Amino acid sequence: MIEKEYIIQELSSIEDYQEKLELLGKFNEKYKELIRRIANEEGVDLNASYPAENLSYNQIILGKTMSIYDRLADELYEEITSTN
Repeated sequence: MIEKEYIIQELSSIEDYQEKLELLGKFNEKYKELIRRIANEEGVDLNASYPAENLSYNQIILGKTMSIYDRLADELYEEITSTN
């Protein structure tokens, strides 16, 4: 949520629509970085397989948090397109 708000603040200083859309990529990278940092702090190897599902921990975490990310990305996209 905080990162989304920072990016929304950046919108006011950007005129080019393409640059505004590139902020979604920036948001995506911040999300991935957050997942990696939390996993590292918790000692979770994101490349290791999750025993019950034959998926990696990274896939499990991304899947479980994707609805939150999707909502935030949708809100950010709406903000970008409404300021165009």
